[in-house]
Order: sequence, then C-alpha cells, then structure tokens
Amino acid sequence: MEKLAINGGKKVRAKKFPAYVTAGKAEEKAVIRVIRSGILSNFLGAWHDHFYGGREVRAFEAEWAKYFKVEHAMAVNSATSGLYCAIGACGLGPGDEVIVSPYTMSASATCVLIFGAIPVFADIEENYFCLNPQSVEARITKRTKAIVVVDLFGQPYDVEKINKVAKKHHLYVIEDCAQAPGAKYKNKYAGTLGDIGIYSLNYHKHIHTGEGGIVVTNNDQLAEKVQLIRNHAESVVEAKGVKDLTNMIGFNFRMTELEAALGREQLKKLASLVKKRARNVSYLTKQLSKIPCLEPAKVRPSSTHAYYVHALKFNEKVAQVKRDDFIQAVKAELPLTQLRESEGVKVSGGYTKPLYLFPLYQKKIAFGRRGCPWSCRYYGKKVSYKKGLCPITEKMYENSLIIHELISPAMTKKDLDDVVAAFEKVYRLRHTIKPGKKEAP
Repeated sequence: MEKLAINGGKKVRAKKFPAYVTAGKAEEKAVIRVIRSGILSNFLGAWHDHFYGGREVRAFEAEWAKYFKVEHAMAVNSATSGLYCAIGACGLGPGDEVIVSPYTMSASATCVLIFGAIPVFADIEENYFCLNPQSVEARITKRTKAIVVVDLFGQPYDVEKINKVAKKHHLYVIEDCAQAPGAKYKNKYAGTLGDIGIYSLNYHKHIHTGEGGIVVTNNDQLAEKVQLIRNHAESVVEAKGVKDLTNMIGFNFRMTELEAALGREQLKKLASLVKKRARNVSYLTKQLSKIPCLEPAKVRPSSTHAYYVHALKFNEKVAQVKRDDFIQAVKAELPLTQLRESEGVKVSGGYTKPLYLFPLYQKKIAFGRRGCPWSCRYYGKKVSYKKGLCPITEKMYENSLIIHELISPAMTKKDLDDVVAAFEKVYRLRHTIKPGKKEAP
C-alpha cells in the first residue's frame, strides 16, 4: 500500500538534485588573467584616477550599462551595499520616511535606517507579491521622500501605478532588483524602471561573483553620489570639488578585480539562464496547476519574469490540511541539492516573517540604546509596526504561500517530473498527514 515518506514510506526520489553552477572555463580563464596581472584590486580612497577602480571593474560597469541600456552602472561588494548607496545618494536622512515592502530580504528596509530615516511598511499585492500601489499611497505623509520597490521572486513591480504615485508626490523610486535580473516590463529591463536600481551578484542569484552587486541609474548626480558613498566620500569631496555634503560619509563598498572579471563572463550567460528558468517554470506550472489546492503565481501583464524562485499559492480549505504540514510531507519525498546540502530540501512556506515583526522594529532599537532613529528629535512622531499592519503579507507568510528553488537551469525534465510527483503524491495521500510532523533530518 502506498505510504507517504514522512510516514515511513518510500521517497519519490533519493538521488540529489543537480547543483546550480554557472562558472566554467571562461570564468577560470578570467580569474587567471587577473591573478597573473598582479592587480587584485585597484581602488584608492582618494581623488585619483583609481578612485573609480581598476580595469576589470570599469569594463564590467561599462558592459553592464550597455546590456541593460542605462547611462551609469556602479559595481559594489553586495546588493545590500548598493541599497545603502542608493538611499544615501537620494539625500535621505533624519526626519524622512521611506515606503518599503514588509515581504523581502531585510536589507530592503534596513537600508533606510542606515541614514537615519524611518521605514514605513505598505502591503503587497496578493497575485504578484510586490508593493500594492494603493497601500503605498495610503502610507504617504509629508515626510515621505522615497519608495523602495522590490521585484520579488523575479517579477517587476507595478511600474505604471507606483511611478505615477511617486511623480505625484515628488518621491524617488529605488528599485531592488536583486531577484529579477533580465526580467522586463514593456521591453525595458527591471532595475532600470525607477530612478535608481540595484542588482545582486550573491552566490544563489541567477548569475553571481560569489558576492557583489551593481547600482544603475540614468541620473548623473545620483551616479556621482553612489560612487562617492561607495569609496570614502569624506576623503574625496574636497579635492573633487563636491559642494553638497549631504550623506557624504563614505564606506568601503568596493568590488575587487577578481569579482569584476567573473561578472563580465557571467553577464554573457544571463539571458540563456533566465530563459531556461522560464522554461522549467512553464513546465512545472502546467503540471502543478492540476493539483486543486495549488495556484502557481501569475505573471504581471506586459512583463516577463526572471524566476528567482517558483511561487505557489496554497488553499488550505481545498487541501483540508495545513500548508506547513503539506510542505513537510513534500520535503520528505525529495532529496537535497548538491552543494547546498546544509540548507535542506529547497521547498519552504511563507518566505519571510513580515519585517515589521522583527525585534528591530517591535522594540525600535537600531543605533545605540536610545531608540534612534525613531526617537530622533527631527522625527517627532510614532510609526506603527503592530501585527495586522499588512494583512496580505501576513496571510502569505502564515498559510498561503509556498516557494521552491527546484527550477534552476541544471534541472532536467526527469528532475522536474520528480518534483511534480512529490506534490501529486502528497496531495493524493494528504489525509494521512499527521499534523505537526516534520521530515526526518
């Protein structure tokens, strides 16, 4: 008699899923070229020709700008650093508010705190998981200076509506495109849809340099400020003749020549890798749509999707089983992924707890012990981070969203079929799931 693996039955698959490895001979050759040059980094934190970095960094920036059809591209050591640069470049600071998503990686909101401004959370769209334009506009006050939009899971934000709101209220649009390189809205690349955009080159992204990021903009002034904040602005502004000293305390957010050389080769592969992800998701969507309790996420009209992950909405009423119990049963049927074994089976529920429920926001303690920046005299008001603030976000986190990463270009049709078989088996035998039972470690 058929039995779920979580109940002691045979797994759908025991063999590990293939690793997602994007680096090969070309990257190896590029790294050797840099090592043999003897120059592993060529930045100087002073006003000098090397203020802008070395040959590989500059070439990578030029190639990225050309690919994404944007005036300026600035390499940094992470997308988090890029977000910090973007917030600083926009001149944000104490007393200002910035609308952010509660359903994203933490840095998409903490970047606001770095310069003493206050994150204000708006809710997300139920179908696309990006910021809801109506919720954004409802949160705007006279203190609001910018919106940090996130192209979550690989999908561009609602460009027309949010950009219209931003224009109406004279706000910057800062686009966190960490999960959506290569996605498009009306044939324009995600990351270039707002005033300034940020890409990630972290190891589990579509393409990567181990760690790294890119900031892009068509605004000359924003580009200059990003370059300054990236590389010790305070030591450069006088010699460079910079008059506006707002946020001109710089950091060391510089990319190395090794990372840039890797990035130049990785960029050549981006279109192909995104296309393969889309192909795999298309197949899985067709198969998993047949399971009554699952609804594969939609793609926004006039947009393409880069599929950082594959999102599925889960209907507990139809399944008559809790989402988290369903997920544990699916995970028990599937193997680990090569090179990422310590992370468990790459299927999960809820994505992330709404950011405003993190201790940082609940206790309003960030810098020092006195509640800064919330207690800053330039702010002088209270902002709510109570549970219930963003109901759609909380619904997705608590019981309605499943995401998985079993869509990489390394996955074959046989691999994808095993994923489908695991979901089908668990749905078929869902009434045998014991509440609260977890997969064996």
